[in-house]
Amino acid sequence: MPARIFVGATPEVLAPLLEDLREQLGISANFSEQAEQEAAEAARRTFEAPDRTGIELATIDPPGSKDLDQALHIERTPGAGYRVHYAIAAVGRFVEPGSALDAEVWERAVTVYGPGRSFPLHPASLSAGAASLLPGEVRPAYLWTFELDSAGTALDARVEFVRVRSRAQLTYEQVQFALDGEAPLPAGAPAELPQLLAEVGERRIAIEAERGGVSLDIPDQEVVGQGNGYELQFRATLPVEGFNAQISLLTGIEAARLMREAGAGIFRTLPKAQKRDLRRMRLTARALGIEWPDHYGYPQFVRSLDSALPAHAAFLVQATSLFRGSDYLAFTDGAPHDRKTHSAIASEYAHVTAPLRRLVDRYGLEICLAHCEGGAVPARILEELPTVPEAMRSGTSRANQYERGAVDLIEALILEPHVGADFGGVVVDVDEEREDREPRGTLMVPRPAVQARITGGELPLGEEVTAELTQADPETRRVAFRLSH
Repeated sequence: MPARIFVGATPEVLAPLLEDLREQLGISANFSEQAEQEAAEAARRTFEAPDRTGIELATIDPPGSKDLDQALHIERTPGAGYRVHYAIAAVGRFVEPGSALDAEVWERAVTVYGPGRSFPLHPASLSAGAASLLPGEVRPAYLWTFELDSAGTALDARVEFVRVRSRAQLTYEQVQFALDGEAPLPAGAPAELPQLLAEVGERRIAIEAERGGVSLDIPDQEVVGQGNGYELQFRATLPVEGFNAQISLLTGIEAARLMREAGAGIFRTLPKAQKRDLRRMRLTARALGIEWPDHYGYPQFVRSLDSALPAHAAFLVQATSLFRGSDYLAFTDGAPHDRKTHSAIASEYAHVTAPLRRLVDRYGLEICLAHCEGGAVPARILEELPTVPEAMRSGTSRANQYERGAVDLIEALILEPHVGADFGGVVVDVDEEREDREPRGTLMVPRPAVQARITGGELPLGEEVTAELTQADPETRRVAFRLSH
């Protein structure tokens, strides 16, 4: 029997359905003519700031990215320590307060990503142009400088407003290949960056483990263009992506510290998991046949898992339920008396590394800058800060609904011709609160990369099963399986 082809969702079919979804969620497709004009005028603006273009910075992003928020440079210092330079795009300096552009950025709050098209927080003349840290271009930026000891501990952190120039636009794959000795970096890229990023990243991961932080290693579900359609794949993250994420986490942790010192800021928060939830996770591990030593805390146990193993992947999917309830906490008249941590990071934390894509970041950056310069936080920042959390909640909710809805739609379009066929997969979740009804759970199918509802019989959590595809409806964006007997 020939292998089944799981490519579908041609642009002609997909585009109008995505347009319906966008309209349902109230996501703006374009900026107003006035906002575009203001952005184009702002893109011609020049900035007086110290020249730091001599620092050999490089960006690391997915292939084809144009909205480049961060550029990185790392060097060794005497005593086996490290100096990390992290330049962040200064897009907020291009947006005139109270302008039409400002109002529309506030309405969006975040960039929304989807297959074939994204809806940026700022017009392309800024987000993919004058404010983006594109290689070879002199750009205004918030330059963070971290002095780390040999263990990766931050000894000092400061931020300044400067002009920088990135040397190269790298992909995660290029950096990983260079680190593994499989291929050199492109000409002009800082040759030592992969090795130094790995050293600092590994040290920061060890610090994360020591403070009780945890990062879940769950394969990403990706929409990949194939010919005249799309394919769904699960992609394991590369080690360098984790190392790079540690630089962003370092920045967010130090930014939160500076905000606390300044008495004004906005934290990203996540409540601690309840004891009953942790007991549930221990029971889940037992049901999956995974040994959880009594002396292992939750973070240590999660770091011991391998998402390539079906039972471990099932546990990690279940573990995401512990990380719900994230929010923003703004303060303007003194820092909170108690610690307001992000439980997954196990530290106070702030978003300051992606201002091209998040409204909140530009406020945190200006607060940290004012504090490092020894001045007062600008009155406008303090006045607007309390309203930022609600804007972020609204924008993030719309973005999540669109991005999830687009994947659900592509799942349904790809699978629609295969209704009635059997698929192999792993049961990664079971609804334990449906005792009076038929068991229901979540099935993870490796090809195509789908997670969907499954019903029927006793669902064996963490085990490989065969299930019949019973529904794939593009109109409702629903896919469903039934356990085969």
